Amino acid sequence: MSTLQQVREGLHEAWDTLQEGWQRLYRRAAGAITRFNPGSRAKDQQDPQHARELAARSSGWGVLAVEVYDDDQKVVVRLEAPGMDKDDFDLQLVEDYLVVSGEKQLTRERTEGRYHLTECAYGRFERAIPLPEKVDAGKANATYREGVLRVELPKLAVRERKTIPVQVA
Repeated sequence: MSTLQQVREGLHEAWDTLQEGWQRLYRRAAGAITRFNPGSRAKDQQDPQHARELAARSSGWGVLAVEVYDDDQKVVVRLEAPGMDKDDFDLQLVEDYLVVSGEKQLTRERTEGRYHLTECAYGRFERAIPLPEKVDAGKANATYREGVLRVELPKLAVRERKTIPVQVA
């Protein structure tokens, strides 16, 4: 085999490895990335120019980190969504998913020395979170405190966990 062929094979192997790594990273992060779309704020409906400018600035992708865990009795979902009010959320159970949607309206202003900073983030979002077990929607409980939405969903059928001893030969 010539040196040129060896170099080509090495490049193909490196490319394949790089491609696999990106695909793995995408699969792991795809659930956390959420699309924000222009909202429907009353102020925007009165001033269409303002609505267009706001849509151009604040639409895009963002991260709403989610943690899902369960015990013998319930499934707990925690979603980080700072800067919102509890009334900004809409929660629905669709098949085996908890669908969280809402509208984020966050404005921050601060002055540092001669600089006056204003940061805004607005937009509608929707996130479908897969649930590991069947749950009872009628007994769900949700709280929002310090930027974290916590949803407790009792399991429909509580299964006992069995310990099976494994003998190593």
